[in-house]
Amino acid sequence: QKKPFSPKTPFPEQRMVLVACGPFTPSDSVAFEPLSDLLEVVARDRPDICVLFGPFLDAKHEQVESCQLLSPFSDVFRLCLRTIIEGTRSAGSQLVLVPSLRDVSHDFVYPQPPFSFPDLPKEDRARVLLVPEPCTLDID
Repeated sequence: QKKPFSPKTPFPEQRMVLVACGPFTPSDSVAFEPLSDLLEVVARDRPDICVLFGPFLDAKHEQVESCQLLSPFSDVFRLCLRTIIEGTRSAGSQLVLVPSLRDVSHDFVYPQPPFSFPDLPKEDRARVLLVPEPCTLDID
């Protein structure tokens, strides 16, 4: 059993928690414009914690369903996660990533295991938490 999430440094009295739910693409393309907009908000507002729920690459997306993607699902998904992790790094936000049953490149069983991301950069391991669905998140 995993220990509840606990940051290394205590939060100030008041915390800002940003919660967003995918999909993070428009319905007609896999360009992640909504994700880019979200990362701009994170950079501007610098929340203490960002909790992001999938789907990160939606199984119901028309380009996924019609097999029009030029890259494998896992490559597009890893690019999405890398974009999120790098895009929140400068804000210093703790990042919590929660899978969805509609994530095309993840196990679609319930309960879902956390994402596997073995190439998570070493400098991000302390601030990025990959959790199962469902999970209980205890903030401070």
